[in-house]
Formats: sequence, C-alpha cells, structure tokens
Amino acid sequence: MKTPPQTPLVATLAARLRAFAASVPGRLRRPTWRGVALGLGAIPVMLLLYIVLLLPFTPSISDLLKAKTAKPSVLMSVDGKELASFQRANRDWVKLDQISPNVVAALIATEDHRFYEHHGMDFRRTVSSVLLTLTGRKQGGSTITQQLARNMYPEEIGRSATLTRKLKEAITAFKIEAVYSKDEILESYLNTVPFLYNAYGIEMAARTYFDKSASELDVLQSATLVGMLKGASYYNPVTSPERALQRRNTVLMQMVKHGKLPEAKLAALKKKPLKIDFERLDPELGEMPHLAQQLRRWLIEWADRNDYNIYADGLVVRTTIDSRLQDMANKALVAQGDRLQKIVAGDWRFNSGWKAKSGAQRELALAFVRDTQEYKAARAAGQTDEQALKTLLANADFMQALKDEKTRVQAGFMALDPSNGQVRAWVGSRDFADDQFDHVQQARRQPGSTFKPFVYGAAFEEGARQSDGFIDGVVEIPLGNGAFWRPTDGGGPSGEFMSLRQGLMFSKNTITAQVMQVVGPAHVAKLARAMGVRQSKLEEVPSLALGTSPVTLKEMVTAYGTLANDGRYIEPIIVTRVEDRNGKVLEEFQAKPPETAMETTVAQTLLDVMRGVIDQGTGAAIRSRYGLRADLAGKTGTTQGNTDGWFVMMHPQLVAGAWVGFNDNRVTMGDSWGQGARSALPIVGEFFQQAIKAKVVDPEMRFAAPQGGAATDHEQQRIEALLNGAEPPQEGQPGEVPAGNMAGASPAAGGAPRWQPAPVIKYVTIQAPADNPAPAVQGGDSGGMPGVVLQPPAPVPVEKLPVFPGVVVGPPIAPR
Repeated sequence: MKTPPQTPLVATLAARLRAFAASVPGRLRRPTWRGVALGLGAIPVMLLLYIVLLLPFTPSISDLLKAKTAKPSVLMSVDGKELASFQRANRDWVKLDQISPNVVAALIATEDHRFYEHHGMDFRRTVSSVLLTLTGRKQGGSTITQQLARNMYPEEIGRSATLTRKLKEAITAFKIEAVYSKDEILESYLNTVPFLYNAYGIEMAARTYFDKSASELDVLQSATLVGMLKGASYYNPVTSPERALQRRNTVLMQMVKHGKLPEAKLAALKKKPLKIDFERLDPELGEMPHLAQQLRRWLIEWADRNDYNIYADGLVVRTTIDSRLQDMANKALVAQGDRLQKIVAGDWRFNSGWKAKSGAQRELALAFVRDTQEYKAARAAGQTDEQALKTLLANADFMQALKDEKTRVQAGFMALDPSNGQVRAWVGSRDFADDQFDHVQQARRQPGSTFKPFVYGAAFEEGARQSDGFIDGVVEIPLGNGAFWRPTDGGGPSGEFMSLRQGLMFSKNTITAQVMQVVGPAHVAKLARAMGVRQSKLEEVPSLALGTSPVTLKEMVTAYGTLANDGRYIEPIIVTRVEDRNGKVLEEFQAKPPETAMETTVAQTLLDVMRGVIDQGTGAAIRSRYGLRADLAGKTGTTQGNTDGWFVMMHPQLVAGAWVGFNDNRVTMGDSWGQGARSALPIVGEFFQQAIKAKVVDPEMRFAAPQGGAATDHEQQRIEALLNGAEPPQEGQPGEVPAGNMAGASPAAGGAPRWQPAPVIKYVTIQAPADNPAPAVQGGDSGGMPGVVLQPPAPVPVEKLPVFPGVVVGPPIAPR
C-alpha cells in the first residue's frame, strides 16, 4: 500500500505533537496539579490523533468490499474447460454451512467466546491481556475479527508486538465488522487461517491432517485443528503429537467452560488418541503448469497496467489451448518418458556407489560429484580430491539422489494450428513438480536433422528440383590449420547417386553437406529465421546444415507450421481475450498478419519431399507402428552421440513436435533407443493417433501441395545421361515445370534458376570460407551414428558426378 502524501493539517498536528513530546521531560521534573491534569487529559487526545494518523495506512472500506467478493482469475481452454486458477495459496474455500459445527464451537469457545457481543474488539479481554502482560504473564487479546484482519492484510498490518500494529489491527477489525456479518467473518477466518504444509483454510487442513472434508470433522478433530491456531508449528500434531494432544484437551475444556460441550463427555474424550491421517497435499498444478506459470506472469503485468488484481477480480483468460489435445499430449509424453526411464535405469546402474557400465560413464559420474555443493564444501574444509570423492561415493543416499537428478529423462511437446498460429497443446517437462524448467520455450538444444529442411528449402528457392542430387560419397571441408570436417552417416557412403528428395527423406549428412555448399550458410540461416527460428542465434557455418546451432522446440514447431501454411509465417498466439467475472470483454488479442517467408511453390515442394520422410524415410514408423493414414509430413532429428532426439510432424490442421533428452547434455541416450525416430517420434505418434481417434483431427484433410516426388521420364533420362557421361536431353519449353519437381523453374528472385548442373568431374574437394570455419560438432539422423572426422585431406575419386556451383574441381576455392 502506497504512503499517502501528508496534508498541511496532518503536518501541523505532527509538529505540535513533537513539540509537546520535547517539553514533557522538563514538566515531569517540576510537576504541577494543572500540569498533571493536562497531561492525563492529553493521553486520550494524543491516542486519538495517532489513530487518525494511522487511518490512511489501513485497508479502506472499498478494499474490504472487494476482498469480500474475491475470486481467483482462471485460464480457460478453447473448448470451454478450466485449465488453471491463480490463487495466493493452496486453499479451497468452503461456505460456513459446509464446515462442521464442532469447528465453529471450538473456535468461539477458545479464541473469542464473546464473539457475538463485540464489534471487532473485546475491551474487557484487551484490558485483561494488558494487565497480565505487565505482570509477566503474556496473553493474547485479539478477537477473531482482529485475527482475520491480520490474515487478510499481513503486509499492511504486520505481526510485530507494537502499539502501532495493535492499533492498525483494531482499526481494521472495526472496519471489517462494519462491512461483514458475523457469519461472514467466521467463514472468511476459517478459510484464510494457515495450518502448515502450505494448507490454508479449514478444508485443506481437514484433508491434510485427517483425510476428510471440513464438514465431516468430529469434535476431537475439530479441537485438534483449532488448537493449532495458538501456534501451528509448536502444536503440530505430526511432529509434536504430545503437545498437540495437550492443546486439544485444553480446547475441549474451554468448550465445556463456555457451554459448547457437555461436561459429562470431557473425561472420556480427553483419553482418546489423536488419530492423525496425515497426507501432504500438493497444490493443483492444472493441465499445463509450465505454460500456466508463463501466463500468470503475463497476466500480472496486464492486470497492473489495467488496475486489476489477478487473485481477487475473477478475470477469465481465454486461451487457444484445446483441453482434449492437452490431455492427449500429457499422457503421450509421460508414457514415453516412463518407458525410456526404465531403459535408463538399466544403463546407469546403482549399487552401493555408482557402478557405471563403462569407464567413460564412471568418469562422468565423478564429474557430476565434483560439481555438487557437498564436494566443494568438503574441499573447502581441507579434504583432498580423493578423500572428498571417497566419502561422497560411499554415501548411498547422496549418490542415489545425484543419479536420479542427472539421469532423469526429460521431454517437451508443443502443437499448434498452422492456419492461424494458435497453440493447442504445451507440455514443458515430464513432471512440473520435479522439473519446472520449460523444455518448449526455455531449453535451447541442437536440433540435428530437423534443421535439414531449411537447407533443402534454400536449394528449392534457388531453382533446384527434387530429382537433382549428388553422389553419396566422402565429403571433406577444410577447417583451417590442416583440419577437415568430414560429415558421415551410419554405414558409410554408398557411392551412388542420390536425389535431393532421397537425401532429405533418408536424412543423409553427406548429401545435405553438399547442398549446403551450394546454397551457403547465410541463405539457410536467413530462411530459418524467416520461417520462425527468431530468438536463437544461428551460426552461419557449413555444419549449420546438420543442426549444430541450439534452438527451442517452440521455434522449430513454429517454423514447420510456416511450411504447413504454404510458406506464410504466423507468430504463435496463446491468449485470445481477457474478460471480467461477468463475461465483459476487457481486451482481445489477434494474431499478427501472416508474413511470406517462402514462396508457395517452394513450400509445397519441400512439404511434398517431407511426405516421403513419413512414407518411406526415417519417420516411417508413423505409418507402420501407429497406423496413421492421413496426409502427413515431418522430420526426425538426432544429435551427436544421441544427446537429443527430435521429431516434428505436420498435418493440415495441426503441427506437433517433441524433444527428448537430459537436462545435462553430458548424459546421452543409448544407440538402440536414442535416435529421434525412437525417442521423440512415439510421443507425436501416440498424440496424433489419439487425436484422430477422438475426431479432434480430421484424417481426410489434405495439404494443398501436389503429391509428386518420383522423377518424370524426362528427369530420369537426364540423370542416367549424366551418370553415363552423355549429353543430357534438353529441357522442356521455357517456363515448363516437370511434374513432381514444382520448384524447378521458379527461383526465389525470379528469372533464370541459379541452381545449374555442371560438367562431370573426377575429384571433388569442398572448401569452407577461411573466415567462417565449421565447428567440430555436428549431427545427423541416418542410422543414428553421425560423426565428425578431423584429418589431413585426401583426394576423393568420384566417378561421373553431376556437380553444381560451389562444388569445385582441382585446387580448392571458396564457394559463393
């Protein structure tokens, strides 16, 4: 609450009070009858003036009226379901008639037996409390209304044992009595009082300590909970059952004393045990806790700008999330995460210390130990590295906790409607309670082969056709200082010609690297940014082709959404409008106008190629395992050493992507299960399977992109002629686009295509720009065994190779 500026009257009164206070010591040394009388008469006047000065620092009547009707703000799904509510604490408000009469009787008898007689302050009890305190027997004198004032306004009133606090408390209590009825005061008090373990209010306390609702509490249970109000920690029935029992019996005696309980029952009741049925209740996190936390921060800023309170004003935030799809996403991600965790448990065994399966794994475990605060504290205390490690490795509890933290599989998932950018589902991790880090928007990881479509998209923009291609051979790119980058694929090069369509379908690193040398890293990075990778920095180096620059899952799903939307980028949107509690629209939010990131023909060519990934390529499990027959396109991704697994899939109505890995990227997934096709694809596959089954997604809808892919007779003749060293047949009429090669005659800049065939050569060396070397890290997804080899160059014999600008013959030169 802001401090109001002092008025001239208040300033004058304050000055006179200070002058009077300064004169008091002298007058006390030489008292007169007149002075004594004036002094005694001045005390109530000064007190009254002080109360007047405190009035602006206590809650106003309007604040109390607002609190009386307080209602938390909620997030609503696009299909009308509540996704989350924003409350100050773990509280479930119940009406007074839903609270056991035993609770009310115990409360009034113990805390304020003249509750129905006073108007906020019990003067008899207050005077008694002051006298007892002066004699050394401290006793509280606050009424239920005064305690409610503290509960409702802890910051404005405080809890310090000062006269100022007591006066603020009394003033607020009088105001509360003027606004609330007695029953409303009781209801408000019982719903706001704290009971430890993040349980606020009698309903949450009943569930936490007795596993029942507030309406079911018997006299003993009611007395136990009311007894905690004197000091919840001191009379905690879980940690201090003896003290809690004594306090419970004191409450029972107070109930007898004030006629709330027959005296004949007291003796038998006092002998009964506590019978606690304790279960700590976690606050409700909702269906999308990671996104809800982001929206909570956003709504607080919006409410501050518009003079609203998200905890009291009952704002209704309409989101684009579909509760059905959100539920499907949650279940698919958790199920796959649990499956993978069982595999991890076998890979990282634990038994009286960390028994690693390999020397490298044990070294990594030791590195984890050295990173801990416990290890650093041991070293600071004078232990050697060997001593500190020996002690910690022998601590079974410590090692188990460390292993659980480091080897917990994590995942993220996001789905959006590509036609309007509306986000339909968002899962930030396997369990928000274990990991609040959001792997959709916060985590930046190497995307691996899911980045390759940008490379091929750049080629199609420059006039390439799906049937153009390269020999699947050894590719060497000098990095300088005698080092070379040699991207590889599992199984080694085949030595055969491979079209661009095949290169992307089967995620060939060697083909993709050669395409990158033609189009250049700058073009690829520019296209990726235009399509949606707009927050992460992209290093414009050759290895960018294989996804070496870390990005977020949100960026990748957004970019694929651009492709599914015929090359039109739409910034993702989550909130469509904010309403008040009565349904009045306070503000609406519209998606920004689409931006053309890629020509429609180019986008449709690329999307058609990515259909092949699902039909025949690395994403074929979508068809074979999940039986999906809809019009689908997508891409898998795996990074170096199976550190990250990715899969993004497109449907005309929905684009969804998943990432799987570990928070610490030093921990990697196994060769048998870590590929994106085996780690991340099942999440998306199960999600789509359920979405189609529930008819949330229409399997009959199709993309506008024509289906082609296979080379025409003319294109096949051209490829065979080049392979045989013969003159290729002439192209069709100017401007003619062969079927299945939609981008072939429509380069991005217009005019003649920039992507042109070159003569057949015998040897090929690809030179990277000297000032922009590739990093010695790269990824791929063909066979799950991407690699980097640094060694002196060797000429690579390549027979009958159709090459393009940027692939040079003879002495290395920098490509354009």
